[in-house]
Amino acid sequence: MLVLNCSIKLLTLEKMLKSHFPESLKVYGAVMNMNRGNPFQKEVVVDSWPDFKAVITRRQKEAETDNLDHYTNAYAVFYKDFRAYQRLLEEHDVINWDQVFQIQGLQSELCDVSNAVANSKQLGVKLTSFKAVQFSPHSALPDTNALKASSPRLTYLNVADADLLNRTWSRGGNEQCLRYIVKLISCFPSVCVRDDKGNPVSWSLTDQFATMCHGYTLPEHRRKGYSQLVALTLARKLQSRGFPCQGNVLDDNTASISLLKNVRAEFLPCRFHRLILTPAAFSG
Repeated sequence: MLVLNCSIKLLTLEKMLKSHFPESLKVYGAVMNMNRGNPFQKEVVVDSWPDFKAVITRRQKEAETDNLDHYTNAYAVFYKDFRAYQRLLEEHDVINWDQVFQIQGLQSELCDVSNAVANSKQLGVKLTSFKAVQFSPHSALPDTNALKASSPRLTYLNVADADLLNRTWSRGGNEQCLRYIVKLISCFPSVCVRDDKGNPVSWSLTDQFATMCHGYTLPEHRRKGYSQLVALTLARKLQSRGFPCQGNVLDDNTASISLLKNVRAEFLPCRFHRLILTPAAFSG
């Protein structure tokens, strides 16, 4: 195991990961954020350098942590050889197995390998698998003339909106998620449409892996084109900063899949996998 602390090596890794798209997108996004201020206090573990076969991004050991916060306690994985990834998992001190955490990536063996090691350590595993998508850099923005008046208006999220996002996110509704959303809003690009009272009615934000997430429109404001506008505006904002515009969608989310097809987003050949792992001490 090697921890890459050198800024030159991290910039080199960022360039190397580009040649392994789309499977390396999650790790690539995390490394990009590390090379641009590292707001989530991440670090990179590799099995060897420079000829690595597995990469894991994780929270720095000295970062303040909540053992129940799987949103922030998150690992992204890319490997050229899944056996190298398995060896890293089994190696002492790569993963903090004493807290609730998540592992995510875009490779098929990720699930079986992670699940096998977690079971050997008696952790519960919840797997969710998604369609992975990427926005084209040539997607045209819809007409925004109607939003140039005082209301509704196109703007960005602020931390005062975090409680609403926590209540409406299918993954939210708890203290850890609220803190996580505040951090995302504070650190990364977001877009929202606000009504005449200044309240968000449609939005999307970016996570620690440079992934577009929590795209949502309040039920009473749907079918007005807001979701498409928000998604494309955020994608354009990420592209202007050099980030890949990636996202995930559940197979049964027909409304979002239809939207993505309408804006000609590319459905990637790989799937996005997220595993939430829970030690026995925190289960039940």
